[in-house]
Amino acid sequence: MIVNSVAYRDGKKIADVAREEIHSYLQRKDCIVWVAVRDPEPHELDRMEEEFDLHPLAVEDSRHGHQRPKFEEYGDSLFLVMHMIEPDGDDLRVGEVNIFVAHNYVLSLRMRSERNFQDVRARCEREPELLQHGTGYILYALMDAVVDRYFPILDDIETRLESIEDQIFAGTSPRANIEALYGIKQDLVTLKHATAPLLEAVGKLHGGRVPQVCNGLGEYFRDVSDHLGRINQSIDAAREMVTTAISVNLSMITLQESEVTKRLAGYAALVAVPTMIAGIYGMN
Repeated sequence: MIVNSVAYRDGKKIADVAREEIHSYLQRKDCIVWVAVRDPEPHELDRMEEEFDLHPLAVEDSRHGHQRPKFEEYGDSLFLVMHMIEPDGDDLRVGEVNIFVAHNYVLSLRMRSERNFQDVRARCEREPELLQHGTGYILYALMDAVVDRYFPILDDIETRLESIEDQIFAGTSPRANIEALYGIKQDLVTLKHATAPLLEAVGKLHGGRVPQVCNGLGEYFRDVSDHLGRINQSIDAAREMVTTAISVNLSMITLQESEVTKRLAGYAALVAVPTMIAGIYGMN
C-alpha cells in the first residue's frame, strides 16, 4: 500500500503525486520522486519493478523479506536493507525497510513495522538546501532515522541490565536473574544482527569510491557510521556484562546448593548421634 508519494524540485516539494501520475513524474528530468510503501502485496511489487525499472534480484529480496541488512549496487541504482527494531511488550519486534534509490527516485518499502517515516520526510522538507543534494540525501535521512531509533532500545537494555546487577548484590533469586539475563542476551543478539552488517554497508557510502547519487554527502554517511560504531561497541560491552553476570549468578547458585548440602549433612549428623547412642545402649 502506498503511504505517500511526493515530487521535489530544487529541494522543494512541488506536488503530492497520485498513484497513476508516478510514471509521468519519473520521466521528468527536473524533479525527483519519493514514494513510501507499507507492506507491499506481490502484485504491487510486480508493478513497481516495471514502473521503476528495479533490478529483479532486489525485488526478489523484497518479495521474500527477512533479509540481512546489506547494501547493493545495480548499475546506477542502489538497494539497501535495514532492520526496524521496535518494543513489543517484553520482546523486540523486527521489521524491515528496503530502499531503492536512483538519480530521480527513492522508493522505500516498510514491512512488519508500525513506525513510519513521516518525521523523516518532514525533516527533509524543512531543509531544502540539503534536499537539493537529491536522492542521496533522502537515503542518508532514512538511514540516520533508523540508526537513531536503535539508541532507545539499547538504553532500555542497559537499564534492565543495571537493575539485575542491583538484584544480584541484593541477594535476590539467582535463578530468576539468570532467566532475565538470557532475555537481555537475546535482545542484544537481535540488535547486533541489525547493526553490525549495516555498519559494513554504510562504509561503502563514504570514503573512496562512492555511488554517484551519494557524491558530496560523505560527511553525513560518516556520521551514521560513527553512530553505528558507538552502538556496536555498547552492545559488545553489554554482552560481556551479561556473560559476567550469568557467571556470578551460577556461582551463587552453586554456593547456595553447597550451603544446603552442608546443612543437610549437619542435620543428618544430629540425628545420627542419638540413634547411635541408643543403638549402643540397646545392645547392652
